[in-house]
Amino acid sequence: MHHLPNLLTLLRFLLVPPVAWLILAEAYGEALLVFVLAGSSDALDGFLARRFGWGSRLGALLDPLADKLLLILSFVCLGLVGLIPPWLVLVVLARDVLIVVGALCYRWRVGFLEVSPSRLGKLSTFLQTVLVATVLLQASLLPAVAALRLPLIWLVLLGSLASAVDYVREWTGKYRRHKDSI
Repeated sequence: MHHLPNLLTLLRFLLVPPVAWLILAEAYGEALLVFVLAGSSDALDGFLARRFGWGSRLGALLDPLADKLLLILSFVCLGLVGLIPPWLVLVVLARDVLIVVGALCYRWRVGFLEVSPSRLGKLSTFLQTVLVATVLLQASLLPAVAALRLPLIWLVLLGSLASAVDYVREWTGKYRRHKDSI
């Protein structure tokens, strides 16, 4: 049973291609269902790992990758079908690239970097998830939620930018403290 969180993470990886394909096929109701299923698997694997101590190093690595892959592909596909603006897709992608490049540079210059999501990073991910779900809900079942789309787009923009600045600030501080300790 202790492998159940990792199996749920694997399931989430397997659900990413169907979500992307369904969005591109403009089957938004089905895409929403699979997206919500993937999100639920994330909540469940996190709960199981914390509640029963079933966390693992592999899970700690794969879980955020599965989440990121699901969100990135959802954003790209929603941008391709015109449901979210391309500039927002670029901002979200640029934030993630900045985080990865920053972590790699730190690792190269200093050594091991323990990466844990900041509060702003978690907020940014939450807002991105809500935007994807809202856009899919609007396109499939509930056009009335269209009023939420534009405010969510701006919140995702602000959350992404704030999170990127926060990560740069945090890693720059770590680098300076490391450099001063040498």
